[in-house]
Amino acid sequence: MALLSTFMLLVHLIPVNPVKEDGLNPKSRKRIMPDPLTEPPAIDPIYEARVYCNVPSITERSMEGHAPHYFKLVSVHVLIRHGDRYPLYAIPKTKRPEIDCTLVSSRKPSHPQLEAFVRHMSQGSEAQMDGTLSSLPRYPSHSLCEMGELTQTGVVQHLHNGQLLREIYIKKQKLLSSDWTAKHLYLETTGKSRTLQSGLALLYTFLPDFDWKKINIKHQWSTIFCSGSCDCPMRNHYLEEEQRRQYSLRVKNSHLERTYVDMAKIVGIPTRQLRASNPIDSMLCHFCHNVSFPCTKNGCIDIEHFKVIKTHQLEDERERQEKKLYFWYALLAIHPLLNQTVNRMQRIAEGKKEELFVLYSAHDVTLSPVLSALGITEARFPRFAARLVFELWQDGKKPREHFIRILYNGFDITFQTLFCREHNMHSSKPMCPLEKFVHFVKRGMFSVFNSTNYYDACRRRPF
Repeated sequence: MALLSTFMLLVHLIPVNPVKEDGLNPKSRKRIMPDPLTEPPAIDPIYEARVYCNVPSITERSMEGHAPHYFKLVSVHVLIRHGDRYPLYAIPKTKRPEIDCTLVSSRKPSHPQLEAFVRHMSQGSEAQMDGTLSSLPRYPSHSLCEMGELTQTGVVQHLHNGQLLREIYIKKQKLLSSDWTAKHLYLETTGKSRTLQSGLALLYTFLPDFDWKKINIKHQWSTIFCSGSCDCPMRNHYLEEEQRRQYSLRVKNSHLERTYVDMAKIVGIPTRQLRASNPIDSMLCHFCHNVSFPCTKNGCIDIEHFKVIKTHQLEDERERQEKKLYFWYALLAIHPLLNQTVNRMQRIAEGKKEELFVLYSAHDVTLSPVLSALGITEARFPRFAARLVFELWQDGKKPREHFIRILYNGFDITFQTLFCREHNMHSSKPMCPLEKFVHFVKRGMFSVFNSTNYYDACRRRPF
């Protein structure tokens, strides 16, 4: 599993196109996060990189919390990617980008509650945290960022997320009362400081100055949050096949290879070593923080190198949508997490008043397979601080009926999902019946494997 996670960090994993035979024209579906005023008509690697950076600027539009007035919001599940981070990899023989990971309110980007967040985090000794989480710092503090460390930008991104969700779910929808207790929350994060800190930043503005005694954060060792259901040989098989597809596409790209050769000469190392250092990871940090690309005595890595590699990533995403290897991987990888979500929703629909707000603080390799498994073919690769929200609503006129909405970065994608495309989105109840989601997770996800359950699907080789 560790090997799989390491590989997946090296590449952009984007949802594939899970169904061609559904009769829907993919061109008719809007791309997630469209902006008709500024989005270029053709794929632009620089524009796509800016979207990925997600530098906080203006208040974003959001469709969370929208429902007919007689509906009651009864549960919210939020799955986030950590915020902006320092690179995980360094380009050999070059100077690391000088990014300051201390939190300073006068440095942009900032947030009105940044200083209060730091103060509150320093008082968190009473929080209950699983295992090694308690030994992790609750906010970044190095004057020169460590590898993979959350930056101030990353903290601010999630302070914005929490503030936005508070306005909708606490102030408007009254999801939690003022006397909420620990049992009303479910918080889970991987064991990286960047995911713990991202979750805490969002939680701080969602529930300002929360009582640390009410906070219980669970540790998830797996980046796909498979908990005790991680043994799945066919999931690993499909991921290996996807890796082969990616390799095949890369070796065919002569322009990309020439770019790597040129960069390797500048740095003064063999091309293979340069490629293995995953230079796009470090280059994205330079790009997002407006820091010049590294130079040596042999020349400079420049924006043209960056554009070639980024363009290849976008082409890889396109090809992935034409093949189903990643989709098959995603269905098996993310079933345990979706199954946990469905089970919790069913308990709440039956009247249980626990775990009303759920927060999973995770990675791109968590969100990406969720989007793919749901069938969201037009979604961009999860940007820094991306959020995927599952809302559970109760019909006030028919209290036994429950419906869900699914939103990605504020955009309603409910009717782009595999299980709710056929539902009439223009009906008086513009949401998806909970039963459709339950059936999809309990049975529908396995039909492509000619199976009826997770155990069989993980062991049967149908293709």
